[in-house]
Amino acid sequence: MYAAVTLFVFMCLTATTHADHHQPCHSPNMTGFMSVTNLKGEVKAYGAFTYDSMGKKLRFRSNESYPTNTSVGLELLMFFDEGIFYEIDSKNQSCEKKTLHCTLHPLDIPDDATFNVMVNSGSPTIEGEGLKVNVWTGSMADSKGHYSMFVTMGCLPVTTVYFCESTSFIFSTMDVELEIKDPDLLVVPSYCLGLPVEETPEGTVNSFLNEFM
Repeated sequence: MYAAVTLFVFMCLTATTHADHHQPCHSPNMTGFMSVTNLKGEVKAYGAFTYDSMGKKLRFRSNESYPTNTSVGLELLMFFDEGIFYEIDSKNQSCEKKTLHCTLHPLDIPDDATFNVMVNSGSPTIEGEGLKVNVWTGSMADSKGHYSMFVTMGCLPVTTVYFCESTSFIFSTMDVELEIKDPDLLVVPSYCLGLPVEETPEGTVNSFLNEFM
């Protein structure tokens, strides 16, 4: 399965197009679920997310009942415009406030992304059996990698693949609703208020993606 995904992505990367008129769109507000796997098929995280497209805020909470030990208790609140994020421990009511060095994330197309190709997943001739998506690609300067985003005509990211030097990840969204169902999730918890920003060790790049490495 993952070999097929990789092959498909590389086919899209090598496809040619003259559709220079395509401009990156920006996702709407969303609530849904996200899975994170590597190309070996190992699940790194699975959980609920809430995304504020106007305020550039993202909350991700891993599902502790999911059978993986790598993401248990992972809870993130990202403020992309402000350049900060919180690692939250709701159970113990504690958190860490950190500098956000890279704003790249799988729920919105970067402004400098390049339109690659439009593809039909499944069958375009059978009603309900196909999905038309645009493929956007770009580079990741901080990690010398690149990405491919598969986005619906309505600008909903379905799958994003990040190819990094050390490893690669597949982010997939599901059960997405076009609303912020619980706005309080995008508010800093009271026990996190007033915290100083922690110092970042030299050579460390804090980003949403790096939380899963």
